[in-house]
Amino acid sequence: MENDNSRRDFIKKSAALALGTIVAGTVANNALAATDFIEKEMIVPEPGKFSLPKLPYEYDALEPHIDKMTMEIHYSKHHQAYVDNLNKAFAALDAKTAGTLNDLDDIFANVDKLPPAIRNNAGGHYNHTFFWRTMKTHGGGIPTGKLAEAINAEFNSLENFKKLFADAAMKRFGSGWAWLVTNKGKLSIGSTANQDNPLMKLDSVEVKGKPVIALDVWEHAYYLKNQNRRADYINSFWNVIDWEGAGQIFEMAK
Repeated sequence: MENDNSRRDFIKKSAALALGTIVAGTVANNALAATDFIEKEMIVPEPGKFSLPKLPYEYDALEPHIDKMTMEIHYSKHHQAYVDNLNKAFAALDAKTAGTLNDLDDIFANVDKLPPAIRNNAGGHYNHTFFWRTMKTHGGGIPTGKLAEAINAEFNSLENFKKLFADAAMKRFGSGWAWLVTNKGKLSIGSTANQDNPLMKLDSVEVKGKPVIALDVWEHAYYLKNQNRRADYINSFWNVIDWEGAGQIFEMAK
């Protein structure tokens, strides 16, 4: 029971950290902070009351690497649709089942027993919210601190890590996500199909752990700017990644 409670506490804290971005003063302060969380409606939802969290930057803030129109459509249309459909899926659940789902930890732990609409839309909502916070204005550069040490220890170098992560993103057939995850401080790279994620208790999810970095490789994430050139999109991602935020998430996970 203590381990279950610890795991639940971590999910809430790490997700809140991943979803909590300071947007203040200047773009230089657009970084994750443990003391400024977004409301936890996504983490401890009232059934049927999920909402679209505020994007932590303007639509054009990641230009020229990720274009304004893609960001606007991706956020306001695709992500909004996952939120709307998740609320509809919850409304269709029987009261007993809905009453057992107190947070996303419950959803992802029991996703194999839930309707596909819950799996797809809860995953889409979480994955996108985490993804927005994986990036920031004037991002890029290199990781520092414990995360940099762990990357070097596990993958030998940052460049080799980037190659392996890009390979996972490129080799994901069709639509899905690439992930860097941690299990008790040990990093691993993998990908998931559609809107699955490493928190889901599914045999089909090959990479499991606490997300540290996420990259959306659905075509709607890059097609307007890059057309079919997924590799160009992946290269652009390194210019907007929020290494500071990823480092904070990694250290909290340990």
